[in-house]
Amino acid sequence: MQIITEPAEMQSIAEKLRLNRQLIGVVMTMGALHEGHLSLVKLARQSAGTVILTIFVNPMQFGPAEDLHRYPRPFEQDVALAKSAGVDYLFAPNVSSIYPDRYQTTLLCGDLASRFEGEQRPGHFNGMATVVTKLFNITKPHRAIFGEKDAQQLAIIRQIVADLNLDITVVPAPIVREENGLAVSSRNIYLSSQERNMASVLYKGLCHAEKRITEREKDLLAVAAEVTTMIDSTPGCRTDYVDFVDEERFELAETAREGQEYRLLIAAYCGNVRLIDNIRVQA
Repeated sequence: MQIITEPAEMQSIAEKLRLNRQLIGVVMTMGALHEGHLSLVKLARQSAGTVILTIFVNPMQFGPAEDLHRYPRPFEQDVALAKSAGVDYLFAPNVSSIYPDRYQTTLLCGDLASRFEGEQRPGHFNGMATVVTKLFNITKPHRAIFGEKDAQQLAIIRQIVADLNLDITVVPAPIVREENGLAVSSRNIYLSSQERNMASVLYKGLCHAEKRITEREKDLLAVAAEVTTMIDSTPGCRTDYVDFVDEERFELAETAREGQEYRLLIAAYCGNVRLIDNIRVQA
């Protein structure tokens, strides 16, 4: 595995790979690699001949009150995990090489980025979209693998690829879960053992919603309210939002139509740690 830190060098390598007709798969991360990230690498390996993994803690997508400086950066551990997972190139630029002096350009996302996480974290998706687009231009992938845990992010990236006519196939990867159902996330390290147990209520809520939809319940607002009650009645947990969205347009959905696919989105606090999770259901 080769470690690259300069964007120009990574770009040159990617161009040569393309000239040699190598399919490139990219996995974008902020480091602190875990089982979820490694599942993305595995999927990239299955769909492309060369795998590039990026590690970049993007300051542009953190708000003033968020944990940019606390965000874990175990680089040596990440290198070992990436190597063992079969990554070919690890691209780990520093902030100044991605955002040099006098950097001025930001990608402005539309209505899709204004709801849910976008409403709770103003500017977050513009920062995410900007760095993802830059990393697309640097790594030049044919396939880009993103996890379904960040469902709204995935929807926005698909929109970026469509809107900007990027010749990239976005490949969604299933959520990886811990034994108690908790979605694997870098933020889980902030949870105490007690909070980790409490946080399993998010998955229980998702399963409850799936069961209700399977039972032909059409009132999505009522199901969301049931899940909200489940979480809020768990000591130490409180919801930020619990909403169903139309899977295709990612717009708020109130009534289920037979045959349609929906996604239940949850954002909730367990202790002081904010977690997100989701599940796709079919009416």
